Amino acid sequence: MGADFAYIGSAFIATDEARAAEEYKQAIVDCNSDDVVYSNLFTGVHGNYLAPSIRAAGLDPDNLPVSDPSAMNFGSGRTKAWKDIWGCGQGIGSIDKIQPAAELVARFKREYQEARQRLLHAA
Repeated sequence: MGADFAYIGSAFIATDEARAAEEYKQAIVDCNSDDVVYSNLFTGVHGNYLAPSIRAAGLDPDNLPVSDPSAMNFGSGRTKAWKDIWGCGQGIGSIDKIQPAAELVARFKREYQEARQRLLHAA
């Protein structure tokens, strides 16, 4: 269908089986791409994070400093990425509920098959 590769992560965080905090799962459902913040502050490597979790940690997601990777400290007592600051992808706007992983996979399969059929009939 034109793609060489794709990956999906955030949708699987919002599944019943994921061991993420319920608040994290619900944030993924409630947020959209406007809530995604791209920053290297938390790990020294750029990544996408949910603005509400950044605010909950007492930081302003619109005014984050740039990290100095050589000064990164992952010791105790610090806010930790993926535990306190929640990662996410740009596609979170399409996640509308917490559900079993099997239902999510079935949806992806169905949507793929429907899109493929549309392309075959359009050709």
